[in-house]
Amino acid sequence: MSFSKSLCSMAIAGVLLACAGCGDNLFPSGSDKRSEVQAGSIGSGVSQKAPDFSVTDTNGTTVTLASSLAGRKGAVFYFTMWCPICDSHMSSMRSSIIPRFPDVNFFLVDYVSGSVSDAAGAASANGYAGGVFTTLADVNNTLENNFQGTMGTTVVVDNAGIIRMNEDYRDGERLLATLAGLP
Repeated sequence: MSFSKSLCSMAIAGVLLACAGCGDNLFPSGSDKRSEVQAGSIGSGVSQKAPDFSVTDTNGTTVTLASSLAGRKGAVFYFTMWCPICDSHMSSMRSSIIPRFPDVNFFLVDYVSGSVSDAAGAASANGYAGGVFTTLADVNNTLENNFQGTMGTTVVVDNAGIIRMNEDYRDGERLLATLAGLP
């Protein structure tokens, strides 16, 4: 009995010690701590003009900011690592978001595969080749750097090139609201 009490006490002490290093992160404010951006300036923040880019899709076509927006209300860029979490997000977009917005381009940004052929293979192996998404092979990390994107980052750019959303995908509600509000 005393061994299990001792073990329990050590476990509690370990949890308390681990939590002590969390500082105020145990009770996050929920406020956005990113620095303010100047609307209309070029950058990755909401209300900034999206930086121009030139990347290749998995079909070998060069995609630029202008071509991604041509004739559309906007474009969505989802940064994927082809993991189960990304698959869940992409499946959610494919089934419940993309059908509602036929006037928006949807791109998967593969920033981890390292080549166009590897990105094409990853898209195919994961069931995303030739569908409603265009997969971009970000082999030089152009989009990753331009949008400060990492796994799950979702960026919405309107047809004027202004970033309307740049945040991690959650449940799709913010993405739906942002897309519904595009001019």
